[in-house]
Amino acid sequence: MKERYNRFVVFDTETPNWRNDRICSIGMCIVEDGQIKDEFYQLVNPECEFSMFNVGIHGITPDMVKNKPSFPELWRSIEHIFDSGVIVAHNAQFDMAVLSKCLRYYGINWRRYKKYACTCQMGRACMKDVPNHKLDTLCRSLNIGLDHHNAGSDSIACAKLLIHYFEQGLDITGYLRTYDLWNGLTLKRAH
Repeated sequence: MKERYNRFVVFDTETPNWRNDRICSIGMCIVEDGQIKDEFYQLVNPECEFSMFNVGIHGITPDMVKNKPSFPELWRSIEHIFDSGVIVAHNAQFDMAVLSKCLRYYGINWRRYKKYACTCQMGRACMKDVPNHKLDTLCRSLNIGLDHHNAGSDSIACAKLLIHYFEQGLDITGYLRTYDLWNGLTLKRAH
């Protein structure tokens, strides 16, 4: 019997520098029964230096995050959310790697494996007539509002893409993967 997945934690991260091992903001949406049920956005103090390149992408500066929670402080309040469903992101390999690196850097032993899916990969199957499958391109083609590289806006847009794919009849089971958070890599298939 095929397992039914009904709760999805759609998330996006922004990073302070090229190492992509810390976050300076996170956005999350909960999707249940084909609807966005909750949204969350938080600036995060990455406790490291920022590169001007990254600041130019997302606009987050060290001054904006200096009094914000660090990742371990934030994790205590969001861990249960990540535990509550399948993780989804756009270009999910990036966000899963960032999450894995943050957990490992801070010595947080959450879990070894987590199921996830990527809306970019799903978009390649559901939206073949667009020039590319970048988040902003897909959102433009579906008239989904987007303040790109704002983690809150990106997570909402990604959640809306996921809902659109479900409305098109996509079965997520073919897109599920398992991420090994301890080693920072994707396994071949979800288990």
